[in-house]
Amino acid sequence: MAWTKHQLTLALVMVVTGSLNTLTTKWADTMSAAGIDGVVRQFNHPFLQSSTMFLGEVYCLLAFKILFFIHIYRQRQGNQGSSFEEQAITRGNQDFNPLIFLPPALCDMVATSLMYIGLNLTYASSFQMLRGSVIVFVAFLSIAFLERQIGWKQWFGIGNIVLGLFLVGLADVFVKSSRTTDTNGIITGDLLIIMAQIITATQMVYEEKYVNAKDINALQAVGWEGIFGFIAMFILHIPFYFIIVPPPFSNNSRSSLEDVPEAFVQMLNNKLIIVSLVGTVVSIAFFNFAGISVTKELSATTRMVLDSVRTLVVWVVSLWLHWQDFHPLQVVGFFFLLLGMCVYNNISLVAPCMSAVRRRLARSNEDPLINQSVDQA
Repeated sequence: MAWTKHQLTLALVMVVTGSLNTLTTKWADTMSAAGIDGVVRQFNHPFLQSSTMFLGEVYCLLAFKILFFIHIYRQRQGNQGSSFEEQAITRGNQDFNPLIFLPPALCDMVATSLMYIGLNLTYASSFQMLRGSVIVFVAFLSIAFLERQIGWKQWFGIGNIVLGLFLVGLADVFVKSSRTTDTNGIITGDLLIIMAQIITATQMVYEEKYVNAKDINALQAVGWEGIFGFIAMFILHIPFYFIIVPPPFSNNSRSSLEDVPEAFVQMLNNKLIIVSLVGTVVSIAFFNFAGISVTKELSATTRMVLDSVRTLVVWVVSLWLHWQDFHPLQVVGFFFLLLGMCVYNNISLVAPCMSAVRRRLARSNEDPLINQSVDQA
């Protein structure tokens, strides 16, 4: 069945904003500005960037509330002609305790902070690809805590994902970049990103066991996690200011784990950093909104495929901006990652192509104009 214009728009918004989320974050990492002491340094503030991500999620709750009250208002006015899209995006249980989102928000906070530290050390394309390792950890945690059975196809998919991860990590050792030359830092960044996926998998398993059963609206769930995550990060910025750590985990005048005052000084000295952070907030809000809409109107499988397209976009843009050089091992690694994800999620890329060919042949047999054009060719 062909997609509608509305569905195509949602898919495009998801790919574009999802790509921008990674690219704007990495863009901030590549910029430099003078700090409090007047010394020009790279903008290395992963915990502040994590806060901007949660702020973007908070706007998802704001969007839900606006749509929900519009839906309620129309119902009270006797307007029964509400669109399917509006009903789908606002449907869900409203009788729940918001504190149920505190544990997943804390998991998200730790995972996002680790990933942003890793992104600062490694390449944007590797960051995007290595996030695929979450499937491996979700599978193991699902066996342990959800008593889920994994078939041989899923194990084969997991094996391909692991192989793809190894090849992507191996490629990072050989890839050259004008901005990133520390091989040990790149490997550390890759490992931090993979470690973060263990926590992300824990978050997903918790949500499936304790949140999904309550039928809470997904947009609303993202918003509440954003609120708790933003509050937790705001509190943690205080002790982080006094914790002294060595490079590469600090790059500020105090060598502290996070220095928010210096971050604001750098933003004032380089306005493009503000642009990148605002881009992160806006892109994460629209990405979650579009992603949830794609899941509801199409499928979770479609969302996963679009997320793979997002990885390609990040990779191509990174090469175009010369944030890294091309290495063929990344192509092979991405192929095995994509193959593993498709096998694990029981997605057949061959069947749709064969169906399209069969439909084309069937139409050619029925339509004399098509037959005539084929004969002329």
